[in-house]
Amino acid sequence: MAGLATAFGSGAMTNSIEEIEKANVILAVGTNTTEAHPVIATRVHKAKTRNGAKLIVIDPRKTEMAARADIWLRPYPGTNVAVFNGLLHVIIAEGLTDDEFIARRTENFAAVKEAVAPYTPEEVERISGVPAADLVAAARLYGQAERGSILYTMGVTQHTTGTEGVLAVANLALATGNLGKEGTGVNPLRGQNNVQGACDMGALPNFFTGYQKVTDSAVREKFARAWGVPELPGKEGLKIGEIIEGAGAGKVRALYIMGENPMLSDPDITHVEACLKNLDFLVVQDIFLTETAQLADVVLPAVSFAEKEGTFTNTERRISRVRRAVRPRGRAKPDWEIISALAARMGYEMNYEGPEDIMAEIAALTPSYAGITYPRLEKGGLQWPCPDKEHPGTKYLHKGKFARGLGLFNPVVYKPSAELPDEEYPFYLTTGRILYHYHTGTMSRRVEGLNAIAPCGLLEINPSDACQLDIKDGDVVRVVSRRGSIMPQVEITDRVAPGVVFLNFHYKEVAANTLTNAVYDPISGIPEYKVSAVRVERR
Repeated sequence: MAGLATAFGSGAMTNSIEEIEKANVILAVGTNTTEAHPVIATRVHKAKTRNGAKLIVIDPRKTEMAARADIWLRPYPGTNVAVFNGLLHVIIAEGLTDDEFIARRTENFAAVKEAVAPYTPEEVERISGVPAADLVAAARLYGQAERGSILYTMGVTQHTTGTEGVLAVANLALATGNLGKEGTGVNPLRGQNNVQGACDMGALPNFFTGYQKVTDSAVREKFARAWGVPELPGKEGLKIGEIIEGAGAGKVRALYIMGENPMLSDPDITHVEACLKNLDFLVVQDIFLTETAQLADVVLPAVSFAEKEGTFTNTERRISRVRRAVRPRGRAKPDWEIISALAARMGYEMNYEGPEDIMAEIAALTPSYAGITYPRLEKGGLQWPCPDKEHPGTKYLHKGKFARGLGLFNPVVYKPSAELPDEEYPFYLTTGRILYHYHTGTMSRRVEGLNAIAPCGLLEINPSDACQLDIKDGDVVRVVSRRGSIMPQVEITDRVAPGVVFLNFHYKEVAANTLTNAVYDPISGIPEYKVSAVRVERR
Protein backbone atom coordinates (compact mmCIF):
# COMPACT_ATOMS: atom_id res chain seq x y z
CA MET A 1 0.00 0.00 0.00
CA ALA A 2 2.82 2.42 0.87
CA GLY A 3 4.40 2.09 -2.58
CA LEU A 4 1.22 2.47 -4.61
CA ALA A 5 0.00 5.36 -2.46
CA THR A 6 3.28 7.16 -3.14
CA ALA A 7 3.14 6.54 -6.90
CA PHE A 8 -0.59 6.93 -7.56
CA GLY A 9 -2.14 8.46 -4.44
CA SER A 10 -4.07 5.27 -3.64
CA GLY A 11 -2.71 1.98 -2.29
CA ALA A 12 -5.47 -0.29 -3.62
CA MET A 13 -5.79 -2.66 -6.56
CA THR A 14 -6.32 -0.35 -9.52
CA ASN A 15 -8.58 -2.59 -11.60
CA SER A 16 -11.29 -5.21 -11.13
CA ILE A 17 -10.86 -8.97 -11.05
CA GLU A 18 -13.03 -9.53 -14.13
CA GLU A 19 -10.82 -7.15 -16.12
CA ILE A 20 -7.91 -9.60 -15.94
CA GLU A 21 -9.66 -11.44 -18.78
CA LYS A 22 -9.51 -8.26 -20.91
CA ALA A 23 -5.71 -7.91 -20.67
CA ASN A 24 -3.68 -9.06 -23.65
CA VAL A 25 -0.48 -9.34 -21.58
CA ILE A 26 -0.45 -10.35 -17.90
CA LEU A 27 2.71 -9.87 -15.87
CA ALA A 28 2.39 -12.01 -12.71
CA VAL A 29 5.17 -11.26 -10.23
CA GLY A 30 5.87 -13.05 -6.96
CA THR A 31 2.40 -14.59 -6.93
CA ASN A 32 1.59 -18.28 -6.70
CA THR A 33 -1.87 -17.36 -7.95
CA THR A 34 -3.19 -20.87 -8.60
CA GLU A 35 -2.65 -21.92 -4.96
CA ALA A 36 -2.96 -18.64 -3.03
CA HIS A 37 -5.75 -17.01 -5.12
CA PRO A 38 -7.34 -19.90 -7.07
CA VAL A 39 -10.49 -18.01 -8.08
CA ILE A 40 -8.45 -15.16 -9.54
CA ALA A 41 -6.19 -17.71 -11.23
CA THR A 42 -9.18 -18.92 -13.24
CA ARG A 43 -9.44 -15.43 -14.73
CA VAL A 44 -5.78 -15.59 -15.77
CA HIS A 45 -6.28 -19.02 -17.33
CA LYS A 46 -9.37 -17.80 -19.20
CA ALA A 47 -7.51 -14.74 -20.48
CA LYS A 48 -4.78 -17.01 -21.81
CA THR A 49 -6.73 -20.00 -23.14
CA ARG A 50 -9.89 -18.29 -24.41
CA ASN A 51 -8.74 -14.78 -25.28
CA GLY A 52 -5.15 -15.39 -26.36
CA ALA A 53 -3.47 -13.28 -23.68
CA LYS A 54 0.27 -13.74 -23.15
CA LEU A 55 1.50 -14.56 -19.65
CA ILE A 56 4.84 -13.49 -18.16
CA VAL A 57 5.70 -14.91 -14.73
CA ILE A 58 8.55 -13.72 -12.51
CA ASP A 59 9.10 -16.15 -9.63
CA PRO A 60 12.05 -18.07 -8.15
CA ARG A 61 9.79 -21.12 -7.82
CA LYS A 62 8.26 -23.17 -10.63
CA THR A 63 4.63 -22.71 -9.67
CA GLU A 64 1.76 -23.96 -11.83
CA MET A 65 1.43 -20.41 -13.17
CA ALA A 66 5.13 -20.39 -14.09
CA ALA A 67 4.70 -23.71 -15.90
CA ARG A 68 1.86 -22.20 -17.98
CA ALA A 69 3.72 -18.97 -18.78
CA ASP A 70 4.79 -17.86 -22.23
CA ILE A 71 7.89 -16.41 -20.56
CA TRP A 72 9.10 -17.42 -17.10
CA LEU A 73 11.87 -15.39 -15.46
CA ARG A 74 13.43 -17.21 -12.50
CA PRO A 75 15.48 -14.73 -10.45
CA TYR A 76 17.46 -15.48 -7.32
CA PRO A 77 15.29 -14.71 -4.26
CA GLY A 78 15.51 -11.05 -3.27
CA THR A 79 16.57 -9.63 -6.66
CA ASN A 80 13.17 -8.34 -7.84
CA VAL A 81 14.17 -4.68 -7.99
CA ALA A 82 17.07 -5.42 -10.34
CA VAL A 83 14.75 -7.40 -12.64
CA PHE A 84 12.05 -4.70 -12.68
CA ASN A 85 14.64 -2.00 -13.39
CA GLY A 86 16.08 -4.19 -16.14
CA LEU A 87 12.66 -4.55 -17.78
CA LEU A 88 12.20 -0.79 -17.73
CA HIS A 89 15.73 -0.27 -19.08
CA VAL A 90 14.86 -2.38 -22.14
CA ILE A 91 11.46 -0.71 -22.58
CA ILE A 92 13.12 2.72 -22.62
CA ALA A 93 16.05 1.63 -24.82
CA GLU A 94 13.74 0.11 -27.43
CA GLY A 95 11.33 3.04 -27.54
CA LEU A 96 8.38 1.14 -26.06
CA THR A 97 7.37 3.85 -23.57
CA ASP A 98 4.05 5.68 -23.91
CA ASP A 99 5.53 9.15 -24.29
CA GLU A 100 2.20 10.94 -24.57
CA PHE A 101 0.95 9.36 -21.32
CA ILE A 102 4.24 10.16 -19.56
CA ALA A 103 4.15 13.81 -20.67
CA ARG A 104 0.47 14.38 -19.87
CA ARG A 105 -0.11 12.32 -16.73
CA THR A 106 3.16 11.77 -14.86
CA GLU A 107 6.14 13.48 -13.30
CA ASN A 108 9.78 12.67 -12.48
CA PHE A 109 10.34 10.29 -15.41
CA ALA A 110 13.82 11.69 -16.12
CA ALA A 111 15.02 10.62 -12.66
CA VAL A 112 13.82 7.04 -13.20
CA LYS A 113 15.29 6.92 -16.71
CA GLU A 114 18.66 7.82 -15.22
CA ALA A 115 18.25 5.34 -12.33
CA VAL A 116 17.57 2.33 -14.60
CA ALA A 117 20.34 3.16 -17.10
CA PRO A 118 22.89 0.85 -15.36
CA TYR A 119 20.47 -2.11 -15.36
CA THR A 120 21.40 -3.55 -18.74
CA PRO A 121 20.20 -7.09 -19.48
CA GLU A 122 23.73 -8.36 -18.91
CA GLU A 123 24.01 -6.61 -15.53
CA VAL A 124 20.60 -7.92 -14.48
CA GLU A 125 21.67 -11.44 -15.45
CA ARG A 126 24.75 -11.06 -13.25
CA ILE A 127 22.66 -9.91 -10.25
CA SER A 128 19.57 -12.09 -10.63
CA GLY A 129 20.53 -15.08 -12.76
CA VAL A 130 17.78 -14.24 -15.29
CA PRO A 131 19.15 -14.79 -18.81
CA ALA A 132 19.55 -11.48 -20.64
CA ALA A 133 17.66 -12.72 -23.71
CA ASP A 134 14.66 -13.77 -21.59
CA LEU A 135 14.60 -10.38 -19.86
CA VAL A 136 14.57 -8.61 -23.24
CA ALA A 137 11.78 -10.86 -24.55
CA ALA A 138 9.63 -10.18 -21.47
CA ALA A 139 10.23 -6.42 -21.68
CA ARG A 140 9.23 -6.35 -25.34
CA LEU A 141 6.09 -8.38 -24.70
CA TYR A 142 4.86 -6.16 -21.82
CA GLY A 143 6.11 -2.94 -23.44
CA GLN A 144 4.14 -3.59 -26.63
CA ALA A 145 0.93 -4.62 -24.85
CA GLU A 146 -2.19 -2.64 -25.67
CA ARG A 147 -3.57 -3.66 -22.27
CA GLY A 148 -0.96 -4.87 -19.80
CA SER A 149 -2.06 -6.01 -16.34
CA ILE A 150 0.40 -6.52 -13.48
CA LEU A 151 -0.52 -8.91 -10.65
CA TYR A 152 1.66 -9.27 -7.59
CA THR A 153 1.57 -10.56 -4.03
CA MET A 154 3.98 -11.19 -1.19
CA GLY A 155 6.79 -12.44 -3.39
CA VAL A 156 7.26 -8.74 -4.14
CA THR A 157 6.42 -7.23 -0.75
CA GLN A 158 7.92 -9.58 1.85
CA HIS A 159 11.44 -8.20 1.56
CA THR A 160 13.41 -5.47 3.28
CA THR A 161 13.08 -3.69 -0.09
CA GLY A 162 9.40 -4.58 -0.57
CA THR A 163 8.16 -1.01 -0.92
CA GLU A 164 10.92 -0.30 -3.44
CA GLY A 165 9.80 -3.38 -5.35
CA VAL A 166 6.26 -2.01 -5.54
CA LEU A 167 7.55 1.39 -6.67
CA ALA A 168 9.57 -0.32 -9.42
CA VAL A 169 6.43 -2.21 -10.55
CA ALA A 170 4.51 1.09 -10.58
CA ASN A 171 7.24 2.62 -12.74
CA LEU A 172 6.70 -0.11 -15.37
CA ALA A 173 2.96 0.62 -15.58
CA LEU A 174 3.47 4.39 -15.66
CA ALA A 175 6.11 4.17 -18.39
CA THR A 176 3.87 2.09 -20.66
CA GLY A 177 0.59 3.92 -19.96
CA ASN A 178 -1.03 0.79 -18.53
CA LEU A 179 -3.17 2.63 -16.00
CA GLY A 180 -6.57 4.31 -15.94
CA LYS A 181 -8.22 1.99 -18.45
CA GLU A 182 -9.85 -1.44 -18.49
CA GLY A 183 -7.70 -4.56 -18.52
CA THR A 184 -4.57 -2.83 -17.25
CA GLY A 185 -3.27 -1.62 -13.91
CA VAL A 186 -1.13 -2.60 -10.96
CA ASN A 187 -3.06 -5.15 -8.96
CA PRO A 188 -1.91 -6.41 -5.55
CA LEU A 189 -3.93 -9.52 -4.67
CA ARG A 190 -4.84 -9.33 -0.99
CA GLY A 191 -4.08 -12.34 1.16
CA GLN A 192 -7.55 -12.91 2.60
CA ASN A 193 -11.15 -11.82 2.24
CA ASN A 194 -11.06 -8.56 4.23
CA VAL A 195 -7.44 -7.39 4.23
CA GLN A 196 -8.46 -4.47 2.03
CA GLY A 197 -11.42 -3.71 4.29
CA ALA A 198 -9.28 -3.78 7.43
CA CYS A 199 -6.90 -1.27 5.89
CA ASP A 200 -9.81 0.87 4.69
CA MET A 201 -11.16 0.94 8.25
CA GLY A 202 -7.95 2.30 9.74
CA ALA A 203 -6.36 -0.95 10.99
CA LEU A 204 -3.04 0.75 10.31
CA PRO A 205 -0.79 2.78 12.62
CA ASN A 206 -0.98 6.00 10.60
CA PHE A 207 -4.54 6.33 9.27
CA PHE A 208 -8.15 6.74 10.29
CA THR A 209 -10.74 5.23 7.94
CA GLY A 210 -10.29 5.81 4.21
CA TYR A 211 -6.56 6.60 4.59
CA GLN A 212 -7.16 9.90 6.38
CA LYS A 213 -3.91 10.72 8.14
CA VAL A 214 -3.77 10.80 11.93
CA THR A 215 -1.21 13.61 11.61
CA ASP A 216 -3.80 15.90 9.94
CA SER A 217 -5.35 18.11 12.64
CA ALA A 218 -8.53 18.74 10.63
CA VAL A 219 -9.09 14.99 10.26
CA ARG A 220 -8.52 14.43 13.98
CA GLU A 221 -11.00 17.18 14.85
CA LYS A 222 -13.63 15.63 12.56
CA PHE A 223 -13.32 12.21 14.20
CA ALA A 224 -13.14 13.68 17.73
CA ARG A 225 -16.44 15.52 17.15
CA ALA A 226 -18.11 12.41 15.77
CA TRP A 227 -16.89 10.28 18.67
CA GLY A 228 -17.67 12.85 21.34
CA VAL A 229 -14.16 13.25 22.77
CA PRO A 230 -12.10 16.43 23.30
CA GLU A 231 -9.17 15.33 21.14
CA LEU A 232 -7.43 12.36 19.54
CA PRO A 233 -3.69 11.63 19.47
CA GLY A 234 -1.80 12.86 16.41
CA LYS A 235 1.19 10.59 16.74
CA GLU A 236 1.49 7.59 14.43
CA GLY A 237 1.36 4.22 16.16
CA LEU A 238 3.67 1.21 15.98
CA LYS A 239 3.88 -1.40 13.23
CA ILE A 240 3.62 -5.09 14.19
CA GLY A 241 7.35 -5.68 14.30
CA GLU A 242 7.80 -2.59 16.47
CA ILE A 243 5.06 -3.78 18.83
CA ILE A 244 6.75 -7.16 19.32
CA GLU A 245 10.15 -5.55 19.87
CA GLY A 246 8.53 -3.05 22.24
CA ALA A 247 7.05 -5.91 24.25
CA GLY A 248 10.46 -7.54 24.52
CA ALA A 249 12.04 -4.28 25.66
CA GLY A 250 9.31 -3.57 28.22
CA LYS A 251 8.07 -0.48 26.36
CA VAL A 252 4.79 -2.16 25.37
CA ARG A 253 3.21 -3.58 28.52
CA ALA A 254 -0.19 -4.80 27.32
CA LEU A 255 -1.35 -6.14 23.99
CA TYR A 256 -4.79 -6.96 22.52
CA ILE A 257 -4.61 -9.36 19.55
CA MET A 258 -7.66 -10.01 17.36
CA GLY A 259 -7.78 -12.76 14.75
CA GLU A 260 -3.99 -12.95 14.43
CA ASN A 261 -1.61 -15.74 15.40
CA PRO A 262 1.91 -14.27 15.63
CA MET A 263 3.17 -17.43 17.33
CA LEU A 264 3.13 -19.00 13.86
CA SER A 265 2.90 -16.07 11.45
CA ASP A 266 5.65 -13.71 12.68
CA PRO A 267 9.35 -14.14 11.91
CA ASP A 268 11.73 -15.69 14.48
CA ILE A 269 8.89 -17.06 16.62
CA THR A 270 11.21 -18.11 19.45
CA HIS A 271 11.91 -14.42 19.90
CA VAL A 272 8.19 -13.59 19.49
CA GLU A 273 7.32 -16.00 22.30
CA ALA A 274 9.88 -14.41 24.64
CA CYS A 275 8.51 -10.94 23.83
CA LEU A 276 4.86 -11.92 24.39
CA LYS A 277 5.75 -13.59 27.69
CA ASN A 278 7.40 -10.34 28.79
CA LEU A 279 4.07 -8.48 28.61
CA ASP A 280 2.20 -7.59 31.80
CA PHE A 281 -1.13 -8.43 30.14
CA LEU A 282 -2.07 -10.22 26.92
CA VAL A 283 -5.62 -10.45 25.55
CA VAL A 284 -6.46 -12.61 22.53
CA GLN A 285 -9.81 -12.45 20.75
CA ASP A 286 -10.29 -15.34 18.32
CA ILE A 287 -12.57 -18.16 17.23
CA PHE A 288 -10.19 -20.94 18.37
CA LEU A 289 -7.55 -21.33 21.06
CA THR A 290 -4.57 -20.58 18.81
CA GLU A 291 -0.90 -20.97 19.73
CA THR A 292 -0.92 -17.26 20.62
CA ALA A 293 -4.14 -17.54 22.66
CA GLN A 294 -2.49 -20.24 24.76
CA LEU A 295 -0.11 -17.54 26.07
CA ALA A 296 -2.90 -15.07 26.88
CA ASP A 297 -4.06 -13.87 30.29
CA VAL A 298 -7.59 -13.44 28.90
CA VAL A 299 -9.18 -15.09 25.86
CA LEU A 300 -12.31 -13.48 24.41
CA PRO A 301 -14.28 -15.96 22.26
CA ALA A 302 -15.34 -14.39 18.95
CA VAL A 303 -17.53 -15.87 16.23
CA SER A 304 -16.76 -16.93 12.68
CA PHE A 305 -17.87 -15.16 9.51
CA ALA A 306 -20.90 -17.45 9.28
CA GLU A 307 -22.20 -16.37 12.68
CA LYS A 308 -22.30 -12.59 12.20
CA GLU A 309 -23.61 -9.70 10.14
CA GLY A 310 -21.45 -7.07 8.47
CA THR A 311 -19.43 -6.41 5.32
CA PHE A 312 -16.17 -7.50 3.73
CA THR A 313 -14.19 -5.31 1.34
CA ASN A 314 -12.28 -7.60 -0.99
CA THR A 315 -9.14 -7.21 -3.07
CA GLU A 316 -10.89 -5.27 -5.86
CA ARG A 317 -12.30 -2.70 -3.38
CA ARG A 318 -15.74 -4.35 -3.51
CA ILE A 319 -17.84 -3.94 -0.36
CA SER A 320 -20.22 -6.88 0.05
CA ARG A 321 -22.74 -7.85 2.70
CA VAL A 322 -22.08 -10.77 5.03
CA ARG A 323 -25.20 -12.34 6.51
CA ARG A 324 -25.43 -14.58 9.53
CA ALA A 325 -26.10 -18.20 8.54
CA VAL A 326 -25.96 -19.91 11.95
CA ARG A 327 -26.40 -18.76 15.54
CA PRO A 328 -23.28 -18.18 17.67
CA ARG A 329 -22.39 -21.08 19.93
CA GLY A 330 -21.91 -20.78 23.68
CA ARG A 331 -20.93 -17.33 24.90
CA ALA A 332 -19.03 -16.29 21.77
CA LYS A 333 -19.96 -12.88 20.33
CA PRO A 334 -19.32 -10.86 17.15
CA ASP A 335 -16.20 -8.70 17.38
CA TRP A 336 -18.13 -5.40 17.39
CA GLU A 337 -20.20 -6.52 20.39
CA ILE A 338 -17.08 -7.53 22.34
CA ILE A 339 -15.38 -4.22 21.61
CA SER A 340 -18.50 -2.21 22.47
CA ALA A 341 -18.97 -4.07 25.76
CA LEU A 342 -15.33 -3.58 26.69
CA ALA A 343 -15.50 0.13 25.82
CA ALA A 344 -18.56 0.56 28.06
CA ARG A 345 -16.74 -1.05 30.99
CA MET A 346 -13.87 1.39 30.39
CA GLY A 347 -16.25 4.36 30.57
CA TYR A 348 -17.02 5.02 26.90
CA GLU A 349 -20.44 4.03 25.59
CA MET A 350 -20.64 2.87 21.98
CA ASN A 351 -24.32 3.14 21.20
CA TYR A 352 -24.62 0.95 18.12
CA GLU A 353 -27.70 -1.16 17.49
CA GLY A 354 -25.79 -3.30 15.02
CA PRO A 355 -23.43 -3.35 12.04
CA GLU A 356 -25.78 -1.20 9.93
CA ASP A 357 -25.35 1.66 12.44
CA ILE A 358 -21.59 1.24 12.22
CA MET A 359 -21.69 1.37 8.41
CA ALA A 360 -23.71 4.60 8.60
CA GLU A 361 -20.94 6.12 10.75
CA ILE A 362 -18.29 4.86 8.34
CA ALA A 363 -20.11 6.51 5.41
CA ALA A 364 -20.44 9.79 7.34
CA LEU A 365 -16.71 9.96 8.13
CA THR A 366 -15.10 8.30 5.10
CA PRO A 367 -15.35 10.07 1.72
CA SER A 368 -14.59 6.95 -0.33
CA TYR A 369 -17.42 5.06 1.46
CA ALA A 370 -19.89 7.97 1.60
CA GLY A 371 -22.37 6.34 -0.79
CA ILE A 372 -22.36 2.93 0.88
CA THR A 373 -25.55 1.88 2.67
CA TYR A 374 -27.00 -1.49 3.64
CA PRO A 375 -30.07 -1.05 1.40
CA ARG A 376 -27.76 -0.49 -1.58
CA LEU A 377 -25.59 -3.47 -0.66
CA GLU A 378 -28.68 -5.71 -0.57
CA LYS A 379 -28.71 -5.37 -4.38
CA GLY A 380 -25.04 -6.34 -4.76
CA GLY A 381 -21.53 -5.20 -3.90
CA LEU A 382 -20.16 -1.72 -4.60
CA GLN A 383 -16.57 -0.73 -5.31
CA TRP A 384 -15.08 2.31 -3.64
CA PRO A 385 -14.61 5.16 -4.22
CA CYS A 386 -18.37 5.56 -4.01
CA PRO A 387 -18.70 9.22 -2.91
CA ASP A 388 -22.50 9.56 -2.81
CA LYS A 389 -25.69 7.52 -2.79
CA GLU A 390 -26.25 7.97 -6.53
CA HIS A 391 -22.73 6.90 -7.49
CA PRO A 392 -22.48 3.40 -9.07
CA GLY A 393 -19.05 2.65 -7.59
CA THR A 394 -15.71 2.69 -9.37
CA LYS A 395 -14.66 -0.24 -11.55
CA TYR A 396 -11.11 0.95 -12.09
CA LEU A 397 -9.04 3.76 -10.62
CA HIS A 398 -7.10 6.71 -12.07
CA LYS A 399 -9.20 7.33 -15.18
CA GLY A 400 -8.30 10.81 -16.45
CA LYS A 401 -6.13 11.65 -13.45
CA PHE A 402 -4.45 9.96 -10.53
CA ALA A 403 -5.66 10.25 -6.96
CA ARG A 404 -2.55 12.38 -6.27
CA GLY A 405 -2.96 14.35 -9.52
CA LEU A 406 0.03 13.21 -11.57
CA GLY A 407 1.48 9.71 -11.36
CA LEU A 408 4.88 9.88 -9.67
CA PHE A 409 7.88 7.97 -10.99
CA ASN A 410 10.17 6.91 -8.14
CA PRO A 411 13.81 5.96 -8.82
CA VAL A 412 14.89 2.86 -6.88
CA VAL A 413 18.13 0.90 -6.79
CA TYR A 414 18.75 -2.78 -6.11
CA LYS A 415 19.91 -3.64 -2.60
CA PRO A 416 20.75 -7.22 -1.54
CA SER A 417 18.64 -8.99 1.07
CA ALA A 418 19.62 -8.61 4.71
CA GLU A 419 20.85 -12.21 4.98
CA LEU A 420 22.41 -14.14 2.11
CA PRO A 421 23.69 -17.71 1.89
CA ASP A 422 27.28 -18.31 2.99
CA GLU A 423 29.57 -21.23 3.78
CA GLU A 424 27.82 -22.04 7.07
CA TYR A 425 24.25 -21.53 5.78
CA PRO A 426 24.50 -22.25 2.04
CA PHE A 427 20.79 -22.32 1.02
CA TYR A 428 18.25 -19.61 0.33
CA LEU A 429 15.08 -20.35 2.31
CA THR A 430 11.88 -18.90 0.92
CA THR A 431 8.39 -19.43 2.36
CA GLY A 432 4.80 -19.33 1.12
CA ARG A 433 1.41 -20.98 0.99
CA ILE A 434 0.00 -24.17 -0.47
CA LEU A 435 -3.50 -24.69 -1.82
CA TYR A 436 -4.84 -26.96 0.90
CA HIS A 437 -4.17 -24.91 4.03
CA TYR A 438 -4.54 -21.28 4.94
CA HIS A 439 -2.08 -19.09 6.83
CA THR A 440 -1.43 -20.55 10.32
CA GLY A 441 -3.95 -23.37 9.85
CA THR A 442 -6.22 -22.13 12.65
CA MET A 443 -9.25 -23.15 10.57
CA SER A 444 -8.00 -25.27 7.69
CA ARG A 445 -6.04 -27.74 9.84
CA ARG A 446 -9.27 -28.62 11.63
CA VAL A 447 -10.68 -29.97 8.35
CA GLU A 448 -10.24 -33.73 8.07
CA GLY A 449 -10.26 -33.81 4.27
CA LEU A 450 -7.58 -31.13 3.93
CA ASN A 451 -5.37 -32.86 6.47
CA ALA A 452 -5.73 -36.11 4.53
CA ILE A 453 -4.46 -34.40 1.37
CA ALA A 454 -1.72 -32.29 3.00
CA PRO A 455 -0.96 -33.77 6.43
CA CYS A 456 2.48 -32.27 7.08
CA GLY A 457 4.86 -29.49 6.15
CA LEU A 458 7.35 -30.42 3.41
CA LEU A 459 10.76 -29.00 2.60
CA GLU A 460 11.08 -28.65 -1.17
CA ILE A 461 14.65 -29.24 -2.34
CA ASN A 462 16.13 -29.54 -5.82
CA PRO A 463 17.22 -33.04 -6.98
CA SER A 464 20.85 -31.96 -7.45
CA ASP A 465 21.04 -30.64 -3.87
CA ALA A 466 19.33 -33.75 -2.51
CA CYS A 467 21.82 -35.95 -4.34
CA GLN A 468 24.76 -33.98 -2.97
CA LEU A 469 23.38 -34.29 0.59
CA ASP A 470 22.43 -37.96 0.06
CA ILE A 471 18.80 -37.21 0.93
CA LYS A 472 15.89 -39.27 -0.38
CA ASP A 473 12.28 -38.26 -0.97
CA GLY A 474 10.35 -38.53 2.31
CA ASP A 475 13.42 -38.33 4.56
CA VAL A 476 13.16 -36.20 7.69
CA VAL A 477 15.98 -33.63 7.83
CA ARG A 478 17.08 -30.86 10.13
CA VAL A 479 16.90 -27.33 8.72
CA VAL A 480 18.96 -24.81 10.68
CA SER A 481 19.15 -21.01 10.56
CA ARG A 482 20.75 -18.48 12.89
CA ARG A 483 17.42 -18.37 14.79
CA GLY A 484 16.64 -22.04 15.35
CA SER A 485 15.96 -25.40 13.72
CA ILE A 486 13.05 -27.61 12.64
CA MET A 487 12.76 -31.15 11.27
CA PRO A 488 10.49 -31.36 8.21
CA GLN A 489 10.01 -34.15 5.73
CA VAL A 490 11.67 -33.70 2.32
CA GLU A 491 10.02 -33.42 -1.08
CA ILE A 492 12.55 -33.59 -3.92
CA THR A 493 11.32 -31.42 -6.80
CA ASP A 494 12.49 -29.10 -9.56
CA ARG A 495 9.93 -26.51 -8.38
CA VAL A 496 12.89 -24.95 -6.58
CA ALA A 497 16.22 -24.13 -8.20
CA PRO A 498 19.54 -25.54 -6.96
CA GLY A 499 20.60 -23.65 -3.83
CA VAL A 500 17.01 -22.76 -2.88
CA VAL A 501 14.66 -24.55 -0.47
CA PHE A 502 10.98 -23.78 0.14
CA LEU A 503 8.75 -24.27 3.19
CA ASN A 504 5.11 -23.40 3.70
CA PHE A 505 4.30 -21.88 7.09
CA HIS A 506 0.99 -23.56 7.94
CA TYR A 507 2.24 -26.28 10.29
CA LYS A 508 3.03 -25.70 13.98
CA GLU A 509 4.95 -29.02 14.08
CA VAL A 510 7.51 -27.66 11.58
CA ALA A 511 7.03 -23.92 12.00
CA ALA A 512 8.89 -22.24 9.14
CA ASN A 513 9.00 -18.96 11.05
CA THR A 514 11.29 -20.54 13.62
CA LEU A 515 13.90 -20.00 10.90
CA THR A 516 12.98 -16.67 9.27
CA ASN A 517 14.77 -13.43 9.91
CA ALA A 518 13.08 -10.62 11.89
CA VAL A 519 14.26 -7.81 9.65
CA TYR A 520 11.79 -5.38 8.16
CA ASP A 521 11.12 -3.04 5.27
CA PRO A 522 11.82 0.36 6.88
CA ILE A 523 8.79 1.95 5.21
CA SER A 524 6.03 -0.67 5.40
CA GLY A 525 7.33 -2.74 8.33
CA ILE A 526 6.83 -6.02 6.42
CA PRO A 527 9.28 -8.79 7.41
CA GLU A 528 11.67 -10.39 4.93
CA TYR A 529 9.98 -13.78 4.89
CA LYS A 530 11.14 -14.57 1.36
CA VAL A 531 14.91 -14.66 1.99
CA SER A 532 16.74 -16.33 4.89
CA ALA A 533 19.94 -18.37 4.93
CA VAL A 534 19.77 -22.00 6.16
CA ARG A 535 21.62 -25.28 6.06
CA VAL A 536 20.08 -28.72 5.61
CA GLU A 537 21.43 -31.64 7.67
CA ARG A 538 20.77 -35.36 7.41
CA ARG A 539 19.46 -36.86 10.63
